[in-house]
Amino acid sequence: MKKNMVLLAALLLPACIYAQTEVTAGVMRGKDYGVTYVLPQTQVEIAIETTKHTYTPGEFCKYAERYLYLKGLSATGETYWEINKIELRVAGVPDSEHVYFVKLKDKTVAPLMELTRDGIVRSINMPYSGGDATGPAEEAAAATVDPRGFLTEEILAASSRAKMAELVAKEIYSIRESRNALLRGEADNMPQDGAQLKIMLDNLNVQEQAMLEMFQGKRQDVPDTFTVRLAPEEMDHKLVFRFSKYAGLVDEDDLSGEPYYLSLVDLKTPAIPADDGKKKVDGVAYNVPGRARVTLTCNNKQVAQAELPVTQFGTVEYLAPVLFNKNSTTKVLFDTATGALVKVDREGY
Repeated sequence: MKKNMVLLAALLLPACIYAQTEVTAGVMRGKDYGVTYVLPQTQVEIAIETTKHTYTPGEFCKYAERYLYLKGLSATGETYWEINKIELRVAGVPDSEHVYFVKLKDKTVAPLMELTRDGIVRSINMPYSGGDATGPAEEAAAATVDPRGFLTEEILAASSRAKMAELVAKEIYSIRESRNALLRGEADNMPQDGAQLKIMLDNLNVQEQAMLEMFQGKRQDVPDTFTVRLAPEEMDHKLVFRFSKYAGLVDEDDLSGEPYYLSLVDLKTPAIPADDGKKKVDGVAYNVPGRARVTLTCNNKQVAQAELPVTQFGTVEYLAPVLFNKNSTTKVLFDTATGALVKVDREGY
């Protein structure tokens, strides 16, 4: 299997032979050639989008009003979290009780099947989607500027912190004067074009901001998303997580966090016929999920609600083998979170 694609036809048999497959429950048996795949079962996923706010006071914050006329700056650091959005959704995990094998019969070819990394069927006879070949790209860390790299020898050799703050403030005023002179066209060494002017202004802005942070301090807003997963079952007001303003997501037994409760109701759709144990396993298996109403509350207020597909509340059906006969090519797309059919196209007769 290369890039989660299975193309047994090209490896085993001549291209001129027609496609015909048999699907049976279980694992590979004996020396039969074929493809083993699984259907997913559903987990309810709570996605909690948050932002971590951090304030670090500047080393000269107590001199900010004296030298830069900046008022109301705090000399105490602060870190707190806030929730921006909560989303209820489903995720698919392999169901070990629903494993199937696409057997390659003699003098036949198998259809093109795409599986996820977990072996869940994604599509049949469709171009490779590249769905989960690579993980999400990591965001590059924001570059930080050390303000001390802009300090002159005079500033660094100052006899006291107050004197150092005074000299840094003067340097800030000098940067502002240089920028104003460039903007007015009055600088001694004016740039030759707009591109050079922009570079010079950007450098001055970086220096000023770095030195200002020595007085104002630094604020950082870092987004983060937490996920909580649980197996779906009917429940009423079940504690699923706690969230603290000062620590973010915390353990369920950590009373510093506010409790969030989940309720889940099986909507009994679709109506599932009684299983007499005689159902024939024939064709390509897929899920027909049931539906559930999921509600998340905090402090007796509804935070989020959604009606979600739940595989465990549904049933398993099968695509008839006639769809994969020699006269046509049937393309099938599955929902990898639920195993349900998304699309079925048939070409040629």
